[in-house]
Amino acid sequence: MKNIAVIGAGTMGNGIAHVFAMHEFEVSLVDISDEALTKAIENIKKNLWRMVAKEKISEEKSDSSLKNITVTTNLEEAVAKADIVIEAASENVDIKLGIFKKIDEFAKPSCILASNTSSISSTQIAAVTSRPEKVIGMHFMNPVPVMKLIEVIRGYSTSDETTEIIMKMSKDIGKIPVEVNDYPGFVANRILMPMLNEAIMCVYQGVAGVKEIDSVMKLGMAHPMGPLQLADFIGLDICKAIMEVLYDGFGEAKYAPCPLLTNMVAAKQLGRKTGVGFYDYSGGGKEYIVAEKFSKK
Repeated sequence: MKNIAVIGAGTMGNGIAHVFAMHEFEVSLVDISDEALTKAIENIKKNLWRMVAKEKISEEKSDSSLKNITVTTNLEEAVAKADIVIEAASENVDIKLGIFKKIDEFAKPSCILASNTSSISSTQIAAVTSRPEKVIGMHFMNPVPVMKLIEVIRGYSTSDETTEIIMKMSKDIGKIPVEVNDYPGFVANRILMPMLNEAIMCVYQGVAGVKEIDSVMKLGMAHPMGPLQLADFIGLDICKAIMEVLYDGFGEAKYAPCPLLTNMVAAKQLGRKTGVGFYDYSGGGKEYIVAEKFSKK
């Protein structure tokens, strides 16, 4: 199974394509936008050259990896020849269900359909296809070329064979797969997102400032990145969407998104991707400053 179609050329999609291409898979990277595909290839080139500069791979390996990737806006053609399709679109249930209906129609019967879902149910996704036994979650971590974990989410009808294939394939691309069952947020985000939401609640309630909260978690809990900086890195809109999945799935007040998070998303202050969130990223460097809204007067 060496032919992979990756649906979505954003941060996660181009990272997934990068990793499979480095391990000699033939990758079709699909998006509806030529501009997004061009940007994705430039990002993959940059990341490969960073690895060359650090002497982790050779220039020849970088070049051969790029040759393993084909970009296209033709979903039907890419999916029809794939052994495995990995969807890496937005964390939006309607978008994901629409994509899976299409790829189920175009994919050959033996093809496995995987989703890089970070919170949306694999079982729910599988239910819109004619092959629920061949649908599975592959939750890659960001940045994909660096992070080792793949959270493998087994849906209600996912077969043993499908699970075994994905577990083995994950190891073949140098990752460490961990199998989990399909409940809201799975393991990673069921634990992580409430922590981030609680850190935001501490800001909202005036318990401490942004820098102070992040310093406590970095210095006291040995976290490499503070929870508010991490929320900015993930994207506050993504954090809110995952908290809503948890809240809808469990119906417990502890999973409700913090009002401050909701307001910041409404204001489109989403973190690094918009240039401001809890920190200000407009300087372009790594020494971020606390956003003006949260600075002490």
